[in-house]
Amino acid sequence: QVQFVEFGGGLAQPGGSLRLSCVVAGTILRLYDTGWYRQASGKQRELVATISSRHTTTYANSVKDRFTISRDNAKNTMYLQMNSLKPDDTAVYCCYVGNWGRDNCWGQGTQVTVSS
Repeated sequence: QVQFVEFGGGLAQPGGSLRLSCVVAGTILRLYDTGWYRQASGKQRELVATISSRHTTTYANSVKDRFTISRDNAKNTMYLQMNSLKPDDTAVYCCYVGNWGRDNCWGQGTQVTVSS
């Protein structure tokens, strides 16, 4: 059974940083394209960043040059380094692996709140 555990969110001030992690169990991370979504209250779900099985990355325009996605296949873990945080980054962040988590949050997600 595939399971995700996302953590690393919390409260950050504007301009601050957070690093999200997604630990994957039940499948082999290196075989799949992966990424992060976020869901803010009252807004549509947004694809934030992706990293392919070959480590090619893409970013939403809203986070480009501020967020960095990475993966450690040996640890079956993916990351999202978030710098220069803005209040608009406030959301629940969820990872996906292959088709798991593409339509909705497969794990519990991790809440990011950016506020002074």
